[in-house]
Amino acid sequence: MPPDLSDLDLPRGYEAMIDPLCRPLADAIAGWRREALRPIVVGVCGPQGSGKSTLCAAVAALLAAQNLRTAVLGLDDLYLPKARREALAAAIHPLFKTRGPPGTHDVALGLRVLDALTRDGAAGDVALPTFDKASDDRRPPDLWPHVKTPVDVVLFEGWCVGARPQASAALAAPINVLEAEEDPVGRWRASVEAALAGPYQTLFGRLDRLILLKAPSFEQVYTWRAEQEAALAARLETAPEPGRRTMAPDELRRFIMHYERLTQHILAEMPSRADVVVELGPGREVVSLHGG
Repeated sequence: MPPDLSDLDLPRGYEAMIDPLCRPLADAIAGWRREALRPIVVGVCGPQGSGKSTLCAAVAALLAAQNLRTAVLGLDDLYLPKARREALAAAIHPLFKTRGPPGTHDVALGLRVLDALTRDGAAGDVALPTFDKASDDRRPPDLWPHVKTPVDVVLFEGWCVGARPQASAALAAPINVLEAEEDPVGRWRASVEAALAGPYQTLFGRLDRLILLKAPSFEQVYTWRAEQEAALAARLETAPEPGRRTMAPDELRRFIMHYERLTQHILAEMPSRADVVVELGPGREVVSLHGG
């Protein structure tokens, strides 16, 4: 393990990803920062379970070794609290109770955090929101970690970071059982696309660069997400916590269907415009890396 990454709690075997993936990305980001002459926001888009969080932790450490201060913000940590999603479900469509698609994030909070992190030359202390997936709710603000500013780079990672909306005609036909049975007239998917086309484009407009982790297929995404759920279950078995639970296989299959439409769209549309595209194999190994 390289000395500058020795303090990170990387998954077993991740050392093999440092040279083919993490170092080239860190070097590219350092170059982008030098070119910009100001703090930059780098989007890291990748489907569930693709390794975005681990990648960002490793890249941040490598950037620190180049004297570049880096903050990592996760789109998942911007989820609306459970009570607000329940209100959306009652007012617009029941599917908004489930976190994930556009419409279930606090976009205004994300904009405030990005603005605070990238305010050039301003010294301060910025709190980064965090979301507890096991309890399906936002953690209290007094538990949020803090980052000292100014920073040089913000890594903004998330499953649909940088996504663009689909053409309206593409929304007409359901693409899975969830859409066919629970959104037959398309009210939910139209609301999701309206959010993506509106407030989310303002949020993603803060990106200076975009990196895509491209999965082999959507079915592989389900497998990766199931592995994440199994790892969480193992942790909770060792140290159980009240109110924390994991999803059964049927629950997980239904849950991942909420993400399918936009994930498929991203896989088809984003590679042609991302600054870097990382093609991943079934084991999350790097098949190819383009751009940089």
